[in-house]
Amino acid sequence: MVAVNDHRNAYHYPPRVHIEVDQHDRTSYANAAARLNDSGADILCVQHEFGIYGGPAGSHLLGFLDAVSMPVVTTLHTVLPEPDAHQQLVMEALIERSSRLVVMAEKAAEILSVNHGVKDEMIDIVPHGIPDVPFASSSAFKGDLGLHGRSVLLTYGLLGQGKGIEHAIRAMPEIIRRHPEALYIILGATHPNLLEREGEAYRESLEDLAAGLGVANHVTFENRFVTADELARFIGATDVYLTPYLNEAQVTSGALAHVFGAGRAIVSTPYWHARELLGEDLGVLVPFRNSAAIADGVCGLLDDPERADGMRRKAYEQSRSSVWPEVAEQYMEIFDEVAEQKLVEAKGVSDLVKCRTEKFSGLKLDHLKRLTDDTGILQHAIYNVPNYREGYCTDDNARAFILCNRIEAYFPGMQIPEIDLLATRYLAFIAAALDESTGRFRNFMNHERRWLEPFGSEDSHGRAVWAVGMGAAQSADSGRRKLSAQLFDNSISAVTGFTSPRAWAFALMGIHEYGLARNCAPKIRAVRELLNEKLLNLWKLCSEPDWPWFESHVTYENARLCEALIVTGAAISDGRSLEIGLSSLEWLCDQHRMHDGNFQPTGTNGFHHRDGERAVFDQQPVEAQAMVSACIEAYRVSGDETWLDEAGRAFDWFLGANELGIPLHDATSGGCRDGLHCDRANENQGAESTLAFLIAATEITAAKRPLSHIHAS
Repeated sequence: MVAVNDHRNAYHYPPRVHIEVDQHDRTSYANAAARLNDSGADILCVQHEFGIYGGPAGSHLLGFLDAVSMPVVTTLHTVLPEPDAHQQLVMEALIERSSRLVVMAEKAAEILSVNHGVKDEMIDIVPHGIPDVPFASSSAFKGDLGLHGRSVLLTYGLLGQGKGIEHAIRAMPEIIRRHPEALYIILGATHPNLLEREGEAYRESLEDLAAGLGVANHVTFENRFVTADELARFIGATDVYLTPYLNEAQVTSGALAHVFGAGRAIVSTPYWHARELLGEDLGVLVPFRNSAAIADGVCGLLDDPERADGMRRKAYEQSRSSVWPEVAEQYMEIFDEVAEQKLVEAKGVSDLVKCRTEKFSGLKLDHLKRLTDDTGILQHAIYNVPNYREGYCTDDNARAFILCNRIEAYFPGMQIPEIDLLATRYLAFIAAALDESTGRFRNFMNHERRWLEPFGSEDSHGRAVWAVGMGAAQSADSGRRKLSAQLFDNSISAVTGFTSPRAWAFALMGIHEYGLARNCAPKIRAVRELLNEKLLNLWKLCSEPDWPWFESHVTYENARLCEALIVTGAAISDGRSLEIGLSSLEWLCDQHRMHDGNFQPTGTNGFHHRDGERAVFDQQPVEAQAMVSACIEAYRVSGDETWLDEAGRAFDWFLGANELGIPLHDATSGGCRDGLHCDRANENQGAESTLAFLIAATEITAAKRPLSHIHAS
C-alpha cells in the first residue's frame, strides 16, 4: 500500500502501508517509484481522484507513472464530461499510461468512450465495494445510540459545499410537521482542505440555518471521524438516507453504495451514480436544490413503511454482487489478464530475446561486494539486503572463489582491484572450514563465526574440492595457489567414500582444474579413475533408450554430471566417458527446451521422475548456470558451435527468455533473483543465485573468444 499524504502532519497508518508520498513533493514520487520497482510488484493499481495528487490537476502523478516499471491499472473515481485544460491533459496522459481503466458506473465508461476515444476492451466497470452485512431493521440499532422512537435521517461523509446539506435542512420543517419524531444526523468531519481554507464556516452556516428554521433540536452534527463499527451502527439505525448532492456529474459515491448495500431506503438527487443505482424503484430521486421535493420523498417513505421495507429488501438483494470479496475477485481477474498480456508481449518479441546474450553489458560486482564481509560471503539476502541471521556456508564461499579464479584466468587485464581481496577472503573461509583431522569440510557457520556441524554435506565438500583445485591452477596470487594446493591434497581422499553423484562430479571438476597446471600425482589420478567409473556405473545401471540418464530422476545441477564426464573423458582420452557425457547432455538440453526454444530447467517443486510429469517450477539459477558451463565444455572438446547456442539459450534464461518473460538478473547491481515461481520471480538475491549468474556470465563471455585463447588460459 502506498499512501499519499495531504498534510505535513504525520499519519499513523497500519503496517500494510509501506510507502508514503508527500502530495506536493516531486522527489517523494520519484523515490516511491524506485522503491516500487525494487519491490518486484507485478501490477500497480492507482486510485485516481482530482485533488489527491500534487501539481496542476494532480500532474505530479504522471512523472511517477513514467518512472514505474510494472503495468498500471487505474481506477477513476471521477470522470468529467467537461474537464478544464489541466484536467484534460492529465486524463489523456493517465489513459495513455494505463493498461486498463476501472470505473464504477456505466456513465463513466460512456464518457471515456465518447469523449476520450478509449476502446471498450480497455474499460472495466466494477461497482464500488461495500461491506457484507446482514439485512436488519433500523430498530435493532437504535437502542445503542439512544434513538428509540425516532425516525432517523442520515447523511455521512466529509462535510463540504457541494453536498447540498442546506437543502435537506430546509426540508426539515415540513418533515417535522408530518413526523415530529424525525431526527436528521449529519455525520462527518469537515473536509481537511476546506478546514484549512475556511475553518468551520460552512458547518457553522448550517447550524445557523437549522437554528433560524427552528429545527435545531431535530438536526444533530457529529463533527468527527468514526470507526467502521460506529459507522455501521449509524447506518443500521437509519430509516432514510439523504444524498442531496448538487453536481449531476458525480459518477461515484462510496457513501451511497455503502448504505444501499446495507439495505437502507434512500432519497437522493439524480446525480449519475444515484440515477444508475436507484432505478427501478430502488430509491427515491428528487430534483436538485428542491427542499420541498426532499420533504415529500422522505415523508412518502415514512408514511408507507411497507413500501420503504420493500425498497430496502430489493436494494439489499441487488447489491450482493458489490460486496468486497466479489469486487476483489473482479479486480483479480483484471490483474491476471494484464499480467498475462505482459507475458504475451514479452514472448512476442522473439527477435529481441534471441539477442539478449549479445546485448549483455558485462559483469557488475556491486551486489557480490554487498553480500561479502570480512568473514566471507553471506548465504542469503532479503530482497537485496544481506541476511545476517542465516550466516555463511562453505558451498557459497567455494562458488565465490570459483568466480574470482574464473575472472583472473579469463580476463587477466580486467581492472577489478577488489578481486584480489575478495578471492583471499573466500579462500580463507574455505581453509577455516577444513578439519584437518578428518579431511572433511564443515559447511554452515553462523554470524557469530561458530561452526554449526562437525562436517558438511558430501556435495558441499565436493564443491570445496572443486574450488581449491581451480585455485591451485588458476589463482593469480602465488600464496593462494599454494594454499589451494595444500587444501586440495588434504581433502581429496575423503571423496572416495562418498555416495553422492554430484559430489563425485564436483570433485572430478576440481581434479580437472588442478591437472591443467600441475602434474597429477598417482593418488589423484587414482581418485579420478574411481569417480569416473562410479558415474559410468550409474549410467550403466539406470540408462535406457528413452531415459539416457544416470538416475531415475532429474533433480538439481543436473548438467554437472555430464560436464564431469566430458572434461574427464577429454583429459584421460576415454572415448566412452566423453560419448556418454555428450549424449546425456544432449538429452538434457532437449528436456529443458520450451516449445518456443527457450530454456526451461526442471523445477525443484517435484523435479522429474522417470514415468512421471516434469515439474516446471520453481526454476533455480544454479540449473541454468550448470547448463551454461556444461555446454561450453562440450563446445571446447567438440568444436561444435551448436553447443554455444545451447549455452546462450541457458544464459538468456537469466535475462528474461524464460517461462514468464521476467529477468532474473538485476542489471543495476549484478545480483540475481533467487528463482522463478509459477507467477513471479523470487525477489531475494542470495549468494547462490547471484554467483550462478556471475559465473555463467563470465564463462559465456569468455567462450566467445577464440578457442586458442581459452586453452591458453
